[in-house]
Amino acid sequence: MENLLYEAALEGSLPTLLELLQRDRLILDKIDTNSFSESPLHIAVLLGHVDFVKVILSRKPELAREVDSITRFSPLHVASLKSTSTNYVEMVKVLIRVDPDMCLARDVEGRNPLHLAAMKGRIEALVELIRARPLAAYAVTIWGESILHLCVKHNQLEALKLVVEIMDDPNSLSAKDEYGMTILHLAVADKQIETINFLLMNTRVEVNALNTNGYTALDILAQSRRDMKDLDIADSLRSAGALKAIEMQSSVPGVIGPIRTQFVPSITQLGHIKPLRWQKTTKKENWLTRKRDSLMVVASLIATMAFQAGLNPPGGLWQDNDPNTGSQANNNSTVPHLAGTSILATHDLGNYSRYLAYNTSSFIASLSIILLLITGLPFKRRFFMWILIVIVWVAITTMALTYRVSTLVFTPKEVERTVTRVIQYAVVGWCIVMGLLLLGHTIRVASNLFKKLKNLLGKKRRPSPLVYSTNPEF
Repeated sequence: MENLLYEAALEGSLPTLLELLQRDRLILDKIDTNSFSESPLHIAVLLGHVDFVKVILSRKPELAREVDSITRFSPLHVASLKSTSTNYVEMVKVLIRVDPDMCLARDVEGRNPLHLAAMKGRIEALVELIRARPLAAYAVTIWGESILHLCVKHNQLEALKLVVEIMDDPNSLSAKDEYGMTILHLAVADKQIETINFLLMNTRVEVNALNTNGYTALDILAQSRRDMKDLDIADSLRSAGALKAIEMQSSVPGVIGPIRTQFVPSITQLGHIKPLRWQKTTKKENWLTRKRDSLMVVASLIATMAFQAGLNPPGGLWQDNDPNTGSQANNNSTVPHLAGTSILATHDLGNYSRYLAYNTSSFIASLSIILLLITGLPFKRRFFMWILIVIVWVAITTMALTYRVSTLVFTPKEVERTVTRVIQYAVVGWCIVMGLLLLGHTIRVASNLFKKLKNLLGKKRRPSPLVYSTNPEF
C-alpha cells in the first residue's frame, strides 16, 4: 500500500490517491514508520503536482512539517527551490497557508526556505515567504551568512534589491559572516560591478568595514585576480569614500595600529629613530600600487593594438590565389601571390619587414610587462618598477614607428616626400623626448644607488653607538 502511495505521488495520480485513502484511512499516518527518507508530499512537491499536494494536506496537514532524513528539507524548502513557474509559486502559497511557521525551518546548513529562494533568485516565492514570516529574513546560516550574503554569493542582484527594499535595515547591510565578510566584501571579491554600484549608490552599506583579517573592500580588490573591471570598481569605491586598512590607520593621528610594534625603539636606538617612518612606507606602497595598475592597463591596450595590427597589415591581404610566373604574370599585370598573404610584403618587402619588426617588438614588450605583473613577483622597489616603465617606453616607441611605416605605405607617391619629411621630424622629436626621459631617470636611479652605497660605506666606518644603561638612577 505504501509503495503504491509513493508511485501515485510520482505520477501525481489523484484517482489512485483517493482509492488508497478509501482502502486504508490510516495510510498517511503510517508514513512516519516507513523506511523512506522522503514523504510522498516531498515527491509531489518536487514534481509540481499541486492538486495531489492539496489533497494530502487536507487529509494530514502535519506532513507539511516533515523533513527528509538527509538534507533536513521540508516540503516548503523543496517548493522554494523549484519555484520557477506559476505552478510552483502556487505550491509555495499552499504550503504557507497550511503552516506559515515552516518559513523558519532550517536544513542541515541552517538555511530556511527564504534562503533557498534567494539563492536561486525566485522572486515571486521570496515575496510570499517574506510576507508570511518577515522574521525569517533575519535568520543566518551555520556559517553566519544572512540572506543578503546568499544573494551576493550566488549573484542574485534582483533578489538582493527586493530583500534590501523590504528589510530597510542598515545593520543587516553591514552584517558579517563567520569570516567577517560583509556583502560589499563578497561583491568586490567576485567582481560583481552591478551589485557593487547598487550597494554604494542605493544603500547605507559600510564601505570601510574590516573582515577578520583586517581588510577593507578596497584591500580585497587589490589582492584579487586582475580584471578589466578593477579600475571601474576602484573608482566606485573611492567615490564612496572607501579606504585601505593602512590608509585608515594613517588617517588617525597618533594611532599606528597593527604595525605599531615594529617601530617601538630600544634605549640604544633612541638617537637614530626617524619619526613617522610608517607614513613614508605607506606612501611608497600606494605609489607602487598605482604604478602597477597603470602599467597593467597600458600594457594591455598596447598588446591589443599590436595584435590587431599584426593580423591586419597595411594594404590588407590577398583574397585570391595567383600563382602565375614569368611572362604570364607580366601579361596579366599581376604579381604572383597566395590568398591570405600580405599585399605589402609582395610589393614592398623592405617596408613590410620594418613594419613587422616594430610591431612585434611592441607586442612582445607589452606581453612581457603583463607576464611580469601577473606572475606575482615582488616588484616592491622603485628600481624594478623603473625597469618595467622602460619596457613600456620601448613598447610605445615601437608602436609609434609602426604607425610611421603604415602612414608611408598609405601615402600616395605625389605627396610622399612632404609627408615623409613631416613624419621624420615627428619621430626625431619623439626620440629626443624619450631619450631625455630615459637619461633623467637613469641619472636619478644612479644617484639613489650612489647615495645608498655611500651610506653603507659610512656605516661600516662609523664607531659602534654608545650603550645606555637601563638603570633607573641613570
